[in-house]
Amino acid sequence: MRLVLIGPRGSGKTTTGVLLAEALGYRFFDTDVMVEKAEGMDIPAIFAERGVSAFRSAENAAIRALPVDGAVVATGGGAVLSGKNVQFLRAGSLTVFLDADDAVLAARTEGSTRPPLTGFSHAEEVAAVRKARLPLYRGAADFCIDTGGLSHADVVSRIQACIEERRSGMVYREFVTFLQQTRMERGEWKMTKDCLCGMEGMPLHGIFAVIGNPCLHSRSPELFTALFATCGVDGVYTRIEWPDLGAIMAVVRATGCKGLSVTIPFKSDVMQYCDEITADAQEIGAVNTVVRCGDRFVGGNTDWMGIREPLADIPSGHAVVFGAGGAARAAVYALQDIGMDVTVLNRTVERAQSIGRHFGCEYGTPDAYVPEKTDVIVNATPVGMEGRGGSVLSKGDLRAHQTVFDLVYTPPETELLRNARAAGCRCIQGTELFVYQAQEQMRLFTGITVDAEMIREILG
Repeated sequence: MRLVLIGPRGSGKTTTGVLLAEALGYRFFDTDVMVEKAEGMDIPAIFAERGVSAFRSAENAAIRALPVDGAVVATGGGAVLSGKNVQFLRAGSLTVFLDADDAVLAARTEGSTRPPLTGFSHAEEVAAVRKARLPLYRGAADFCIDTGGLSHADVVSRIQACIEERRSGMVYREFVTFLQQTRMERGEWKMTKDCLCGMEGMPLHGIFAVIGNPCLHSRSPELFTALFATCGVDGVYTRIEWPDLGAIMAVVRATGCKGLSVTIPFKSDVMQYCDEITADAQEIGAVNTVVRCGDRFVGGNTDWMGIREPLADIPSGHAVVFGAGGAARAAVYALQDIGMDVTVLNRTVERAQSIGRHFGCEYGTPDAYVPEKTDVIVNATPVGMEGRGGSVLSKGDLRAHQTVFDLVYTPPETELLRNARAAGCRCIQGTELFVYQAQEQMRLFTGITVDAEMIREILG
């Protein structure tokens, strides 16, 4: 096994790594030292004479040259910026995120010879760089340890305790017992049990799950199991369909689940179980992604990114969102992020008004829709869903200059999209939302970025 230490400068990776290697009888590798040796100059000189890109290239080469077993590795603070680096570092390894608060990190690195990365003061730069990289550190980590106030020996002891707990596999037995009482099919439950409680003891990179009621129809287990296999992530992704969110979160916290995909009806209620909520999720009022780091649950929202990415190349203009639920809120947030003026239309005008006032946009009933003044249409209602049928707009309501994004993805080709194609519109299927939100979810879960095309191929 290999142990990889990641985290910002000043978190204690090198000193801790040396002590941990000695305790385990492993070899110690510092990727910064490897870079300096390979380049024949120290890192400040590399930055000054060759630039940041040359340093990153040398760092990439050093990471690829690391042994895969019997080693403790301390990485540079920016190693996680490359998803490929994270993939190499996580393969067959346990990754430990060493962290401390901004003030501690600034004090520990005061007077460093490293060149600045921003034009900020030292303390401001430490805070800004750590904030930008924090989601990547969390995703890439199997364990998270705050080193502020701890001796290096204490940190080593905590890492060893984490390894022993993971190796025992005991924490997974309660999880498997809970799954047995859910609506999961017996064959799937047995397969999950064998993965978690088999002869090998443990999946290195932990448990992930989609939670909802219902969620047995979800394709997330199929998708993430395939992505994990492709990217060398030794994790188990399963599903928990159960009506009691409190019971789900209790077993999730007790058994150390690393990541959750959250679906209906829990996207708002799960926020109360999170220790931290990202700014986008707070603004939208919904969490669809939970990532565990140490004892903290961080709630985020990737749905809005699943809406933004397919629309990112569209010039600014006027967008209309049909609907007033959680999907509509994510759509408004995404559209405003790319510079669109937005109007929310809903049959119950009070619900549209609530969103309009929250986001500072126009609102009304569907009667207020004016096709000539609308460039983008987003259907965030269930109209058109398999078993319901129908369309929020007819062919006569659509114009060739419009882009129509139907967030309904079952079936992929809805009546609205058929009408839009007939009118000459650009059409975006709801499956694209799933593709791009899952791409971002994979990054938050593991620190690894995968191509959207890979997700499309897996989903067929």
